[in-house]
Formats: sequence, structure tokens, C-alpha cells
Amino acid sequence: MPLAWPVPGGPQTVEVIKTEEKGSDVNLATYLLADAFRADAEAFVLISNDSDLMEPLRMVRHELGKVVGLLNPQARQSRALLRCKPTFVKQIRRGVASVSQLPNELEDKFGVIARPEAW
Repeated sequence: MPLAWPVPGGPQTVEVIKTEEKGSDVNLATYLLADAFRADAEAFVLISNDSDLMEPLRMVRHELGKVVGLLNPQARQSRALLRCKPTFVKQIRRGVASVSQLPNELEDKFGVIARPEAW
């Protein structure tokens, strides 16, 4: 990837390891739209601050006339998402998110399910 501030005469790029999840916003948008078109629910809640979801939120809220709530898990709210005028907007407080987590390990008939250490 290119360096943000390369030093003259130095390397212009660096090798990085990117572990971000790819495609999750596209999948979320697809299911949001499909569920709304099928009228699978009376209201929809989007837990995100990703402005890539602006158009699906706008379509479900204003073209399909559905109730769409936006729950923000980050400190600052995406202005782009707010411009879509969701039905309601709530901030997820860190303390509430912390006590709402499942245990680090769960067990079912198939075995143990463990939370990744990075979480």
C-alpha cells in the first residue's frame, strides 16, 4: 500500500496485512433490501456507522416506507447515514455493549464455540 507520508528517496509503499472483513456491508445491504421488499418485518434496525449503507437505508426508509432505526456502535455518527433520515437514531454506549456480550465460550451439542481473542 502507498505510504501516507513517504520520505524523499525512501520507499513509496509498504507491505501490510489487512484483516478487515470484506463483503459484510454488501451482504447486510442485500438482506436489508430483500427483507424489506418481502415485508418480512414491520421495522428494521441497522447497527452500523458505515456510510456505504446509505443508499439501502434510504431506499428502505423512503422508497419502501419502512421504519428503519439506526444504532451507532462508534463514538461519532456518520453524517451520510443521518442525511437518509432514519426513523430513529440511538447511540450504543460502550458500557451497554460490554454487558450485552455473550460469554467468551459457549457449548452446544456440537462442541465449544469460542470468541476470538481479538474481540
